[in-house]
Amino acid sequence: MSSKGVVLVTGAAQGIGRSIALRLADDGFDVAVNDISNNSEKLDALVNEIQEKGRASSKYVADVSQDEQVKTMVDDVVARHGSLDVMVANAGITGITAPLTEISTDNWDRVMNINARGTFLCYKYAGIQMIKQGRGGRIIGASSIAGKQGFTMGESYCASKFAVRGLTQAAALELGPHGITVNAYAPGVIDTTILGAARDTIVEHFTKTSALKKIGVPEDISALVSFLVSKEAQFITGQSISINGGVFFD
Repeated sequence: MSSKGVVLVTGAAQGIGRSIALRLADDGFDVAVNDISNNSEKLDALVNEIQEKGRASSKYVADVSQDEQVKTMVDDVVARHGSLDVMVANAGITGITAPLTEISTDNWDRVMNINARGTFLCYKYAGIQMIKQGRGGRIIGASSIAGKQGFTMGESYCASKFAVRGLTQAAALELGPHGITVNAYAPGVIDTTILGAARDTIVEHFTKTSALKKIGVPEDISALVSFLVSKEAQFITGQSISINGGVFFD
């Protein structure tokens, strides 16, 4: 079965990243998946599931905030699968919820390193590879509702997701002449384990305040990514697309 191309999805062991990896495999892509060492077994299960769909897959345990690890990961994906046509820089963390006056510099740095620096490194090395290949490509990052509106006790997370929006716009301008589109998804509340112990309270609040009176599921985001990597989306770039059930309107 011929492949539409090769995809690398970071933070793919669970939640939105896992859903994206499986959806793009269904769409006909070969899918390389990444996460941290704690999620290695989940990556193994995901690789098996992708391969059962008839698509090639491989796992890469790497920290996206580390320059050399991201470079090596991209190089290894290309060596194994022959190219890199789509980069989905999905990996991210929420950090510790705390007032501005109590956020430690360690917490700030950790959130910015993974969410902003990690996305930058994925964009950078994917861009280098796609320019080298000379046939364009798709780069997609993870922004957030928190990258469109700030909220209290979320300064580090909001700053990191606003950074992804700016990075996405600048990268789109720079990579556009090479036929590479760069976009981001900006989800509202999505029902994953990231909601933690406060899930029920969060669901109740956003169910009341959203236009659709519900929260999202990972498949909502993977469906958007599926469109953004398609030929039909070739004229869309530099956008951070809100997908939040109508919590607010851009």
